[in-house]
Amino acid sequence: MQTQTHDLTFGESEVRKRYVHWDGGEAEREWACLVLLAEHAPGVAPAPRRREVSEGAPVIVMERVPGRPLGGAPLTPAQTAALGVTLRRLYAVPLDAVRAAGVTERRYGPVSHAPMLARWLDGTHELARCVDPGLVLSAVEAARAWLATPDSLPEARLTALGIADLNPANILWDGQTCRLVDFEDGGLTEPAYELADHVEHLAGRLAGVLDADALVSAVGLQGAQRERVAAYRPLWAAFWLAMLLPGNGGFHRNPAGTTEAQARHLLDLLR
Repeated sequence: MQTQTHDLTFGESEVRKRYVHWDGGEAEREWACLVLLAEHAPGVAPAPRRREVSEGAPVIVMERVPGRPLGGAPLTPAQTAALGVTLRRLYAVPLDAVRAAGVTERRYGPVSHAPMLARWLDGTHELARCVDPGLVLSAVEAARAWLATPDSLPEARLTALGIADLNPANILWDGQTCRLVDFEDGGLTEPAYELADHVEHLAGRLAGVLDADALVSAVGLQGAQRERVAAYRPLWAAFWLAMLLPGNGGFHRNPAGTTEAQARHLLDLLR
């Protein structure tokens, strides 16, 4: 479902990002997002420098921003507050400017994701390779039923610009400010959907990097918006279960038992 999309070369003041191919539109999405952020929210992400083509593949050259990647340990209150400020600035980019730039729905966005995920989970999976095939099958069947239930998800909205992939490694911390890198999946979305994605991201959740309630509060979501975050979290938990099924890359990259842990997490959210 997901493969390596790019290679990075770091210079003293610039980063050169060469994409594997043109087909997925990653270079176009990232360039458009970086241009918008440079104008409307400077400092949130690297400033774009130029575009190139190398051996037939697209390249984006961008500013090298300071900071070290977060991850591996829970964010401190100061880091969570700073990340909240950065995400608020990202979501505040004017929607008319985003649309005028030709930016479309993010990858795995609110409109397209659920039907796609339902198709993935309806496929054939070699669950006998799992530590506990019965548990994983129960979670897959629960996800299928939930996705097939009318009104299980909120009505999709495209109201803001989002980064999509907030793997903690894509958050750079310089001691005061969080900056975001890797907008190749970015695009139109809504804050509640993004935050559900962020707190369910496997790389962050397994290490307890993000406190869901604290981050939602730091971004400033309240009332119905917080309910939308909660409503979208099972979707992303089911996504990561799909990624961890035998035959998919996540199954091979993670220790035995990770699929079962994700299955239990999804079932807990659906209760």
